[in-house]
Amino acid sequence: MIEMVLLSVVAAAVPQEQEIADTSVTVLTLEDAVRIALSENVSVKVADKEIERSQYAKKGTYASLFPQIDGSGSYQRTIKKQVMYMDGGGFDIAGMVQPLLQPLYQQHPNLPDPFAKVPGTEEKSESSNEGISVGRWNTWSVGVTASMPLVNAQLWKTLKISGEDVELAVEKARGSRLETVTQVKNAYFATLLAREAFKVYKGVYENALQNCQLTQKKYNSGKASELDLTRAKTTLANAIPNVYDAESATILALWQLKAVMGISLDENIDIAGSLMDYSKDMMEQVAEVSADLSLYNNSTMRQLAIQAEELADAVKVQQYAYIPSLAVAFSYNFNAMTNDFNFSEYKWTPYSYVGLSLNIPIFSGGKRLNNVRQAKVQAYELDLQRENTERQLRIAIRQYLNSMETAIKSFASAQDALGTAQKAYDIASKSYNVGRSTLTDLNDAQLGLVQTQLTVSQAVYNFVTSKAELEQILGADFTE
Repeated sequence: MIEMVLLSVVAAAVPQEQEIADTSVTVLTLEDAVRIALSENVSVKVADKEIERSQYAKKGTYASLFPQIDGSGSYQRTIKKQVMYMDGGGFDIAGMVQPLLQPLYQQHPNLPDPFAKVPGTEEKSESSNEGISVGRWNTWSVGVTASMPLVNAQLWKTLKISGEDVELAVEKARGSRLETVTQVKNAYFATLLAREAFKVYKGVYENALQNCQLTQKKYNSGKASELDLTRAKTTLANAIPNVYDAESATILALWQLKAVMGISLDENIDIAGSLMDYSKDMMEQVAEVSADLSLYNNSTMRQLAIQAEELADAVKVQQYAYIPSLAVAFSYNFNAMTNDFNFSEYKWTPYSYVGLSLNIPIFSGGKRLNNVRQAKVQAYELDLQRENTERQLRIAIRQYLNSMETAIKSFASAQDALGTAQKAYDIASKSYNVGRSTLTDLNDAQLGLVQTQLTVSQAVYNFVTSKAELEQILGADFTE
């Protein structure tokens, strides 16, 4: 009687399936999970923002072709005025004024001549040690300036690089989407695998419970020994932790799927289907994937190709530094110089100009030459990186194809073994019921059946995950 109570308690400790389906659970297919992830995943959103940022940067670069207009204003307070010194021989005021006063001297000959030279000084140059202060204490200036490049080869090539930056950002976003799709697939398949393991271990527990109850009845009727009963109870007790571990693994896998999808962990969702749904026509799936093993759509190779174009243009940018550049400039300013702060009486004087500026590179100490060499070395490094990346991707393609073929062989072998293991367990179970075999024989048969069931699920899981990784390498886009 005590043993039956313990069995009831143990049975109650194992979670039972709900008899009434929870209508609040949202069941998602693989396509639904991928579609949600492509709109909610954080890495996808960041990649989209990077495209937007690159487009703004491109527009900012194109703005260099338009006139750059700036307003300016300045104020200067003179601390010490500049002093000007003049010599009489170099600046003859009398010689300048005398022709103007000559008619007056002719009408009035008795007037003294202020510009008459003192006898004896005709050959001497007059000079003065006293200077004349020039300028005023306050200087104000406001105006507007404009400039625009007319001929600038470096700028034109930089515009092309800006366009390639946008193209690179778009390809990176595509690569992020492909990676997200692969992560969702792997998380989805991992959840299905955990669920299959939970079903297997739960079946093991149910069989162990039935065998324990049957052994208890045999023991009560004297047809089973106490050792058999003890073994049955031990087998039942050992089956319970496996069920809890499998249930916990299923919950964790579902949380991981939610995290990859970019939704809240509190969302009540479930997934549809089983791993066996993906075990159909596996050879045809391999043939379909193997039909085109080109790396043309591989996101990493495309990114490297765009970067190679950028570096090639970067070399030309450095080479174009030897080409002269031409720009036009315009300025219009108002200036005022005063000694006070009476703004209403300021006299503003306009000053403006328009002109061309030609810049001809002549000598830079080898800077331009070294910049060209540096850009060429970077381009060569990228070529080496592309070659090595392609080699590694080719190895990965062969690895995943080999993994898929191995998974197919393992699945076929496990399927054959599963039928044999199930038959052996059924025979051992019937023999134990009629007393022709021991509990040890039954446990051995059940262990073989469990291992075979897990091997079948693991083979399918290995196949679908390898296929998902291979599709990412080949750049297979997800079709909504």
